[in-house]
Amino acid sequence: MGIAKDIGNKGENIAANYLVEKSYKIIKRNWHFGKLEIDIIAIDNNNTLVFVEVKTRSFDYIVEPELSLTKKQQRFLIRAANAFIDMYSYDMEARFDLISIVMHPEGYELNHIDEVFLFL
Repeated sequence: MGIAKDIGNKGENIAANYLVEKSYKIIKRNWHFGKLEIDIIAIDNNNTLVFVEVKTRSFDYIVEPELSLTKKQQRFLIRAANAFIDMYSYDMEARFDLISIVMHPEGYELNHIDEVFLFL
C-alpha cells in the first residue's frame, strides 16, 4: 500500500472514531456504487443520514483539505448518496459533511464541517 493510501486509511479511522465518540451510528464505511465511493455513512443524534467525505493530509500539505473537495467530487458524492438512499429505502433528512484531518508528527488536527454542500 502507498504512503498516501496509508494516510487516507488512518484518517478515515480517526474520523470514524470521532463520529462514534459524538454518538453517531456508523452504517457503512467505504461504500461503493460502481466506481463511486462514500467514505462514511452514519446517522447523527438528530436522526439525520450523514454522508461524510474524509480528506486527510500530512502536515506539509499545499492545499487545505477543505478546499480539495471539487465540484466534480460533489456531483459524484450526490450520485452515490442518491443510489444509497434508493437502494436501502431511507426516508429521512440527509446531509453531506466533510471531516478534514491534518497529520502532524505529534498527532493530528481534525475539523468537522456540517453541511459542507447541499443536494443539487
